[in-house]
Amino acid sequence: MNQDYIKPDHWSIIEEGFDVERVKSSESLFSIGNGAMGQRANFEEHYSGPTFQGSYIAGVYYPDKTRVGWWKNGYPEYFAKVLNAPSWIGINVFVNANTLDLFTCKKVSEFKRELNMKEGWLSRTFKAIMPNDIEVLVETKRFLSVDLDEVGAIAYNITPLNADVDITFEPYIDSGVTNEDTNWDDKFWETTAVTQNGTQAFIEAHTLKTQFHTCTFMDSRCALNGKPLDVNPKVSHLDTRIGFEYSAKVKANETFSIHKFGGYVVDRNHDKKQLLKAAKNVLTLSVDLGFETLLKQQKESWAKIWDMADITIAGDVKAQQGIRFNIMQLNHTYLGKDARLNIGPKGFTGEKYGGSTYWDTEAYCIPFYMATKDQKVARNLLEYRYNHLDRAIENAEKLGFTNGAALYPMVTMNGEECHNEWEITFEEIHRNGAIAFAIFNYHRYTDDYSYIPEKGLEVLIGIARFWQQRATLSSAHNKYVILGVTGPNEYENNVNNNFYTNYIAKWCIDYALENIKIVSEDYKSDYKRIESKVQITEAELDQWRAVAENMYFPYSEEHQVYLQQDGFLDKELITVADLDQTSRPINQKWSWDRILRSPYIKQADTLQGFYFFEEDFTVDELERHFDFYEPYTVHESSLSPCVHSIQAAKLGRMDQAYEFYLRTSRLDLDDYNKEVEEGLHITSMAGTWMSIVEGFGGMRVKNNSLTFEPKIPKQWEGYSFKVNFRNHIIKVNVTQKGTTFTLEKGEHLNILCHGKPVTLKVETPEVSVS
Repeated sequence: MNQDYIKPDHWSIIEEGFDVERVKSSESLFSIGNGAMGQRANFEEHYSGPTFQGSYIAGVYYPDKTRVGWWKNGYPEYFAKVLNAPSWIGINVFVNANTLDLFTCKKVSEFKRELNMKEGWLSRTFKAIMPNDIEVLVETKRFLSVDLDEVGAIAYNITPLNADVDITFEPYIDSGVTNEDTNWDDKFWETTAVTQNGTQAFIEAHTLKTQFHTCTFMDSRCALNGKPLDVNPKVSHLDTRIGFEYSAKVKANETFSIHKFGGYVVDRNHDKKQLLKAAKNVLTLSVDLGFETLLKQQKESWAKIWDMADITIAGDVKAQQGIRFNIMQLNHTYLGKDARLNIGPKGFTGEKYGGSTYWDTEAYCIPFYMATKDQKVARNLLEYRYNHLDRAIENAEKLGFTNGAALYPMVTMNGEECHNEWEITFEEIHRNGAIAFAIFNYHRYTDDYSYIPEKGLEVLIGIARFWQQRATLSSAHNKYVILGVTGPNEYENNVNNNFYTNYIAKWCIDYALENIKIVSEDYKSDYKRIESKVQITEAELDQWRAVAENMYFPYSEEHQVYLQQDGFLDKELITVADLDQTSRPINQKWSWDRILRSPYIKQADTLQGFYFFEEDFTVDELERHFDFYEPYTVHESSLSPCVHSIQAAKLGRMDQAYEFYLRTSRLDLDDYNKEVEEGLHITSMAGTWMSIVEGFGGMRVKNNSLTFEPKIPKQWEGYSFKVNFRNHIIKVNVTQKGTTFTLEKGEHLNILCHGKPVTLKVETPEVSVS
C-alpha cells in the first residue's frame, strides 16, 4: 500500500492530524528552498521524537573519504556529502518553564501542516496539551525568500487557552550539527566565532577540508496581541550555539508572537574576511522590511515563476497537485541564477546521493529549464560541464585513457568523480553520452549554435576520444564492442554490449564529427583555436569513423528487438506481472546476486535510447521494443515512469500513459518506493513535466520546427502548459474537443499540430485546432 495522508488540493500540500510515524516523511514532503539554500520541514520548537534534521547551503560540501572493503586502482578518493548546515530555524518554547515538545505532549489535536505552492510558504497549526496540563494553540509560517536568497523568515504565534502563563521564546542558531549520512562520522564543521550585536547573533564556521566559510545569522522581534514588545533578552552562549530568551506574561487567549529572520552568507559569494559585515547588512535589510513585506515579495516572486511554469489540469485534483508539487520543488532546488551550481537528485530535501550532480541534469532537467525559463539558464547548465572538462580528462586518465579523452563523472561536486560504488564509477559510462546529448538538445530547441564553437565542441571532442578508446575491435563479430559496462538499468552490472551504451557511443562520435565539419568551415577562428588546443588530426578522425561505422548492437531475430545486452535472452524471462508481489521492491527484498541474474529492469534502458533518438526508429519498432521490455521493468528508479509514460502516449496507449504519469507525479507524495523520509526525487520531477509536455502534449522539435501531437487522458477535462521556444511564449490548451495555441510573446511562429501547419502571429495570437 502506498501512503495516502496528503489531502488532495489544487495549490497546497496538506497534512491533517499528528502522527509520529509520519514525521520524517513529512519533513521531506514539506521541504522548502530558494535555489541558494533549503531545508527539511523540521519543527521550529524542540522535538525529541524520531526526526531527520537537515538545512543545506547550495554548493557547500565535504569530501567524505570513500569507505570500501577492497580498494581498486582508479577508485574515487572521496564521496561528496552535501552538509547539514548550521541551523537557524530553532525556537525553543517554554510554557511555565515546561518545554513545548509534540513528542511528549499529552494530546495534540487540530494539527494541520500546509505547503502553499502558489505563494511559496510553509505553515503549521495545532493545539497541544502539555505535560503540565496547559493547553496552547500554535500557529507558524515560514519561507525562504526568492528575492533575498540568503534570508529566511519565521512567524511563530502561541496562545494559551486554559490559563494565564509565563512564556519564553528562545530563538537560537547552532553550528554543532551532524550529518544523517556519513562514512566515518567525521566532524564536518569548525566553528571559529560566535558573536552578538544587540538582538543580532552570528556564528562563523567553515567546513573542514573544503574550507567553505559561512556565517549563520539571526534576529528576532516579539509582540503581544500584535503590539511590539521592547524586550531585553537574556543571552545563552555556548561554543557552537547562541540563543536569546524573550519572556512575557501571557493571559489566556492572548497571543505571544515572534518573528525570526535568519539564513547564511557564504564565501562563494562574499569575501570570506567580510562575511560578518555581509551578514549584518542582509539581516538588517530583512528586519527593516519585516515579515509581512518579505512575505508579500515572496508571493509576487512565486506568481512570476508560476506564470511561466504552471501546468493546469482540469478534472483530476490528485494529478494537478502532483505536477505542481514537482514544479515547485524543481524551483526550490535550482533557479538558474548561479552557473557554478547544479541539480542534485535530492535537492535540499535529504542527504542521499550526496547532493551531487548526476547525468539526470542533462537527460531530464534541461528540457524543463529550457522551456520554462530564459535559455540562459539551460546554457548555464551546459557551461557547468564545460568548466569541468579538465577534470573529466583527469578522470579518464586515472582509468588509463589518453590524448584528452574525457569521462565525465557519475557523481560530482567540482568535476571530480566522487561516487563510491565501483560498478557505477567504472562501468556506468553511458553518462558521458548524456553530456553530449544535452548540447544537441539545447541547440535543437533554442537554435543557439554559438555555444558549440565557443565551448561545446571541446566537450564533444573529449567525449568522442573516450568512446573511440573504450571500444574494442572484436574478431568474432568483426565489429567494435564495448565490454564491462552498466547501462541505465543498474540491476545489470559488468555486462557486454549494452545496447543503449553502444548506441549513444556511436551517436556521440557521429555528432562530434558533424560539428567539427561545421565549425571548421563556418567558424574558422574558433576551429583554429580548438585545433591548436586539442591537437586533432585527420588520422584520429578516421579512427573515430571506423568505430562509429562498425559498432556492434546485439539483436534478436526471433523477437525482432535489440537486446539490452549480450546474453539477455539467457535469463529466466518471468515478467513482473508473474512475480510474487511480496518480493517487491526487489532492491529491498532480494540479494544483489539474485537481482543481477534476473531479467528485471530498474528503469528505461534500451527504451532510453528510443526516447533520446526517437527519430532514428519507426513507431512499429518502438512498439515492439516497448512491448518486449516494459513487462520486465520494475520501475524502482524514480527516473523510470516518465520515459515509459512519454512512450505509451506516443503509442496512443493513454490508460498506460496516465498510470505512469500518476506514478511519476505522485512518486513522493504517495511514497511509491517506501523511502520518502530520506528526501524527495528532485531530478525525476523534471521527468514528470516531460510526461505532460512531451508525452500528452507530444511536443518535439523536428526539422527546426516546434511540433505537437496532443492527446488527453479520459480522466481529464483539459490541461494547459506554456513553453518558451526561441523567445516565443506559447500557451497550449488541450481539451477533449481539441487544442488551442496562444502566442503570448513573439511576433510570428509557424508550428505543426498533428502534422498540419499552424501559424501564430500577433494579430491572431489564438488558434484552435480540432
